[in-house]
Formats: sequence, C-alpha cells, structure tokens
Amino acid sequence: MHEQFKECIEECLACLTECNHCFDACLREEDVKMVAECIRLTRECADICGYASSAMSRGSQFSSKICQLCADICEACATECEKHSSHHEHCKKCAEACRRCADICRSMAS
Repeated sequence: MHEQFKECIEECLACLTECNHCFDACLREEDVKMVAECIRLTRECADICGYASSAMSRGSQFSSKICQLCADICEACATECEKHSSHHEHCKKCAEACRRCADICRSMAS
C-alpha cells in the first residue's frame, strides 16, 4: 500500500530533517526570541511530517486527512521560516522543504 505514497513519504521525511535542522540552528541564534515562533512551528512540522510518513507507510485509512493537516502545518511553517530566510540559510532551506512537502501532501489528500 505504501508504494502509492512513496514520493510523499520521502518529501515528508526530507521536510522533517530540514525542520529539525532549522529548529536546532534557531536555538543557537543570538536572539532566540526573534525566532521563537519559527522554533515552535518547525517542531510541530517535524512531528506531523513524521506521523504522516508513518501513517502512509502503514496504509492508514486516515492518510488523506493526515496529509491535509500536514500540508496546512507545512504551509504555516514555510510562511514563518520565510520571514527569517534573508538572514538565516537554515530557515530558507526549511521553507523550501516545507513548500514541497505541502504541495505533495495536498495532492495526496485530494
């Protein structure tokens, strides 16, 4: 069953990786308060991406709904990371991964 979700699973895992990297890098910024929302959203995004990939790989009957939620959270994370992307390369890469993941998750949900 997971073969039909293979590309989406891979994008979710790539997004999870970028979110974790961004999360860690943001925690090391001098002004952590400036990136506090970024930290919160990258954590939430990584969690949903991990859960979505797991649900798809086991053929969950809720995969479409989980993918829709994943797309929504990825979009929110991308929007927040883009606010910092001109100053932080890790935020730029995270935003790009989130946009790719949101697009494919949205297509899986429909």
